[in-house]
Amino acid sequence: MLQKLIHAPTLNTVLMVEDTFKNMDESVITIAKLKKILPRQVNHNTLKVILEYLEKSNKIAVSLKGITWIHNTNPNLRKAITQGLEL
Repeated sequence: MLQKLIHAPTLNTVLMVEDTFKNMDESVITIAKLKKILPRQVNHNTLKVILEYLEKSNKIAVSLKGITWIHNTNPNLRKAITQGLEL
């Protein structure tokens, strides 16, 4: 339990990782590459906690090739999804 508390991310760190995903040039990125492009260094275990949170909140998708930002805030897309016809 104490180990988890040591690596709890701050809100600023979570937002920094989210912004990095939103602004990256690649569509898929590895954890190693993500660590290199983050503005500040982040502890590996803390980064794992952040990535787990982002995956559970459907903001990223994790695959064998890497991690992809999938969260979309486009209101037209959200409306189409909620009101759209199921085929």
